[in-house]
Amino acid sequence: MTTRPARLPFDLHVLEAFLGVCEARSMALAAKSLAMTQPAISQAIADLEQRIGVKLFDRSVRPLALTPAGELMRQRASALVSEARQIAMAIRHTSRGRLALIRAGLVDSLSRALTGPLASFLVTHADHVSVQSGLTSAHAGALLTRNLDLFIGVDDMSDVEGFDRHEIVTEPYILVLPPRHKIPRSVADLEACAEKLPLIRYSARSKTGIDIERHLRRLNIDFPQGLEFDTPFGVSDMVARGKGFAITTPICLAEAALDGSDVRTAPLPGPKLKRTLTLVSRRQELGTLPRDLTKACKSSLEASTLAPLRSAMPWLDEDFRA
Repeated sequence: MTTRPARLPFDLHVLEAFLGVCEARSMALAAKSLAMTQPAISQAIADLEQRIGVKLFDRSVRPLALTPAGELMRQRASALVSEARQIAMAIRHTSRGRLALIRAGLVDSLSRALTGPLASFLVTHADHVSVQSGLTSAHAGALLTRNLDLFIGVDDMSDVEGFDRHEIVTEPYILVLPPRHKIPRSVADLEACAEKLPLIRYSARSKTGIDIERHLRRLNIDFPQGLEFDTPFGVSDMVARGKGFAITTPICLAEAALDGSDVRTAPLPGPKLKRTLTLVSRRQELGTLPRDLTKACKSSLEASTLAPLRSAMPWLDEDFRA
């Protein structure tokens, strides 16, 4: 025996009427703007409230005011109606091999290396391309709420169903120190390093910062709090200025675009710590585009960033490649 799915509590025409009343704050004005009769508008709103089981408008005041439930409904309805209006246009574009819009998120540490290649690839597949740089946590949230179509970052959202994941590169965490500073060769040396120089941190808003702090706790190291930054440039620049040392990655260091003589680099003592940069997209919604984009990003990253980093730091693992 099959169970019939629950009936939806509204349709798009009712949501359009609801949004019209939200904007006009009046049933009569909304009816006029939507070319409907006022009784039809009033009945649609009443039916919507009955199906949901809550009042959406406070009718005791003029102009009409939204209840807290009505405000939440307005936000969600606006997104649904906007998405619905884009469907026909998206289908027309797709029928001729192009998309109307692609919105991509790119983690800050890859901005310098991949913004150009990413945008250049996407613009051949869509009429409108939006590339947003920032923290992976923000991009993951935007992908879940359909405000992004894909992102490249350090969180592969492995605990969430319904997404495709394409690994781009895995890189080790390394030490970055001021020039001529003694390189720590052991965990004990690393602890002693903090007696002369503070640790410049990535903020706990970033996945990189969280991973580094978790690694230090496993090593039973508790560095004093001091300077912290969201961006790779902030961390690396403070080290170059002699304000401390940092735990970072080769790609983060490349993003800072410092001169080779500005800082000193070395392997991180103790157990290895790595991070993987991954392209995440909703499953099967973009066809082969995520896979093809991954290949393009790997090729560009290897030539522009990874090869020069291996040349500058020959002690990097051989598997440090796209």
